[in-house]
Formats: sequence, structure tokens, C-alpha cells
Amino acid sequence: MLQEDFFKNIESQYQSQLPFVAYRKPREVLVKAIFQVDEQLHTVTDFTENGFVFAPFDATEKTILFPSENCQTIISECLFSSENTSTKNFISTGSNSQEEHINLVQKGIEHINTGALKKVVLSRVEKIPISEDNSIQFFKSLLQKYQDAFVYVWYHPKIGLWLGATPETLLNVEGQRFKTMSLAGTKKYDNTKDIPWGTKETDEQQIVTDYIVNNLQDVVDDIKATDTKTVKAGELLHLQSKISGVLKSGQLKPVIDSLHPTPAICGLPKAEAKNFILNNENYNREFYTGFLGELNFKTSKSRNTNRRNVENNAYSTVKNTSELFVNLRCMQIKKEQAHIYVGGGITKDSNPKLEWEETVSKTQTMLSVLL
Repeated sequence: MLQEDFFKNIESQYQSQLPFVAYRKPREVLVKAIFQVDEQLHTVTDFTENGFVFAPFDATEKTILFPSENCQTIISECLFSSENTSTKNFISTGSNSQEEHINLVQKGIEHINTGALKKVVLSRVEKIPISEDNSIQFFKSLLQKYQDAFVYVWYHPKIGLWLGATPETLLNVEGQRFKTMSLAGTKKYDNTKDIPWGTKETDEQQIVTDYIVNNLQDVVDDIKATDTKTVKAGELLHLQSKISGVLKSGQLKPVIDSLHPTPAICGLPKAEAKNFILNNENYNREFYTGFLGELNFKTSKSRNTNRRNVENNAYSTVKNTSELFVNLRCMQIKKEQAHIYVGGGITKDSNPKLEWEETVSKTQTMLSVLL
């Protein structure tokens, strides 16, 4: 489908107030849109379903599903120039101000020092006046600026509209093969990835990696973790390790339950960190730090890589694949405002003022398409 017609169809679905999601996977040019044919609100029961899922931070809340059997899909190759557009300087004036966030971080550090927590991820929301009429244009801008991220726009009339450009994979499954990542630490990108990391960042990264590996032992065989490396996401740098293995039961739910919420977006121990977040952040994260993506899509792969051998190409395998991404670097559009969600991992070595500055850096991902 032509790029222009593709976005006209998305705009028409949005104006009709019918559910849809449009998205592009990291480092790809194909953008996919899934249109639900009615406005019914579907939810996931046990992750054996097939469709596109959108899950909240609080796993006790329902995960939203656009079921494949109730949807239509269109695809377009969407090419954008890679030119950088400048971002205006922005000073926070929202209700969750600098002083409030610094106090929240200090409270988190004090709680860690009691021995109750090793790490807690604390966040805030920044509210920016915008025109909701520009929502699809915001999506186009995200596609242009963040080609290494999972970029999406998601809408349901009973939930609202969300956009994001997330650098973090929660889960990638093909057949029985399983992949995930641990991602922690944040620094501004300054023309090089060859930078030194402090104890706070390296310890935080190791905490996340160890937790994921240890927590998956009962549901995954042959689990392995790579060495930590520096990766670029937009204008930010992070520490990343890749983790892989083989599903024991073939079921996704035990793996998702083990992973979500990860220490990268919640903390450790998980239950205590989540309880601290719910009692102290003073706002509802909703789908921020939840996850989203393709669930149990059928994919066919030929056993033969030689396209000329038509006979052997007939022997292909069909596998269930799932690609789920953590909903970071995101915003919600409502009542002519963009609600931008940002946070950071707090450990005993955290500096409250530097943690505030880190959240300011992270707002630039979304601000860059608004201002």
C-alpha cells in the first residue's frame, strides 16, 4: 500500500473512533496497522490468544487484546529522511515538579537503606498542552526520529490513545526459542558509545540481569546471558545484556509472569518495589512500563534459503512467534494534553538531583515530536 494511503486509513479509523494500532519494529521499514472492526473491549485470559496485546504496569489489571480474528491488517513500506530536527529547551512546570520528584527519590533511597529494597524504579508524568488533531503526525515524527526503537500509536475509544518509541524488548519467542534483554543505566549520547560507566549504573545493570536469569530458571532451559555492552536509543545510551533460552512448557504465561514487571521498570524484590511504587508515586502509571506487541502470530519460514529451488521451498515450517516490548519512552494523549511518562532506577548509590536530570533527558524522546 502507498505510504500516503496507509496513513489516510489510520486517520480514518481514528476519526471513526474504532480501535487500532500501527507500529514499526526496530530497524525495519515496514509499518503495520491492525484495525479492529468494532469497538468491543477484548482482554487476554491466559496468553494463548492470537493478536496484538497492550498490558498495564499492574499485572493484576486486564491486558487488552486486539484479536486477529476480529481485525484487518494493512502494511506499507514507509521511508523517512534521517535528518535530525532540533528540540526546543523545555523547563518542567507540571504538577510532578523537580522538588516533588527529588523528594520521592530521597524517600526511595531511605527505604532501600532500611534493607527492604535493593532497587526501586520511580517515575513521574509531565503534561504538555497539544492539539489531539496532530496525533497521527506525532506518530510519523516518531517513525522518522527513532528508527532503532519499537515505534507505535495505539488507540481504543474506551481506553484512550498512546504513542511511544521504546528501546526495550520484554520477550521474543519463535517456536520454543526465547530471547529477552536486561536494560539499565542512562547517559546522554555525545557522538560516541565508548564511555565510562559508574558503579551505580553497572551495579543496577547486574541486578537486572541476575534477577531475570534466576527468575527464569524454572520455566526456561539452557539459559544464557551475554556480556554487558553499551547501546544507543535515540539520543541516550544504556547498558544491555541479551538473554536467551528454550521454553520448558511451551506456554508464554509462566514466562510473562516471571518477567513482568522487570527490575528495569519496577525494582527488587519485585513485590516490595511494586508496593512502594503504588503507595508513593501518587499517580496511576496505567500502561506506562507495561508491555505491548504481537502475541502468537503465525509465521512461515522456508527450510531452504535458495529461492531458485522451488521444490524445496515447498517444505516450510509454521511457528508461533511473539514479540513483546516494554512500554517505555511513551505518552498518553487526553484532553488536549500529552502526558509524558519518565522514570529511573534508584539504588543506594543514587543521587536525587542526578535522577531528576535523567528524567529530564528521557522526556526529550517525546518532546522532540511535540514542540
